[in-house]
Amino acid sequence: MGPRWKGKGAEAKALADPMSEIVSQLQSSLLQSNACASLSGCSVLLAVETEQTELLTRACFGKPIITAEKEKQWFQLGLEEAFYLCYSLKCLKIAGEDNFVKNDLDLWLYMKLKKEKFPDFYKAYSHLRMKNWVLRPGLQYGVDFVAYQHHPSLVHSEYAVIVLSEGDTGRLRVWSDFHCTIRLCGSVAKTLLILNVDKNGHGAISPSCLERYSVEECTITRWSPEQSRDDKKAS
Repeated sequence: MGPRWKGKGAEAKALADPMSEIVSQLQSSLLQSNACASLSGCSVLLAVETEQTELLTRACFGKPIITAEKEKQWFQLGLEEAFYLCYSLKCLKIAGEDNFVKNDLDLWLYMKLKKEKFPDFYKAYSHLRMKNWVLRPGLQYGVDFVAYQHHPSLVHSEYAVIVLSEGDTGRLRVWSDFHCTIRLCGSVAKTLLILNVDKNGHGAISPSCLERYSVEECTITRWSPEQSRDDKKAS
């Protein structure tokens, strides 16, 4: 389907300011400030300065929270977003409710407790984020994530992403589920992207297991006879 840019100059602006460079700037800024976030149920709260507010917004991590505090801006990060900044980019520390910084293993166990499928979702999230796709929650479309080629202010989301894993018996297992999901994706001009996470016989005891997981990408579109027919007339 290809990216659908928002207005003239959007594509040129995205090319001039690649997402990889924005994330790199955010990583450097968080490292320099020794940033530390706090666990809050199924999300993570982070207070940042003006520069980091701009970088988090440009890199599409979390969402700003309106508070009465004027000196700092608070951001609410999803579990996958926070763990990506902490574990993959190594630029964020995360403290528990006791105000002590958690190590990678403790954080992994906490997030698994809060979200049963966290290991699969995180592997899928990091798989696309490392390819410089921007991921946002896809609840309003009935999927796990929506994927953008750049910032949502410049381009419409291109993929509706569903994460599947071994033993997943509740989703897209019958034709009617596929049919409804594909029709929905088509109606909002998105391509359905299935990410199959294979643990390859490994469990989810620690985050080091992620290195042994593999991800299979599969795009599914609705076939249209009108678009695929051969209009050439026989001579």
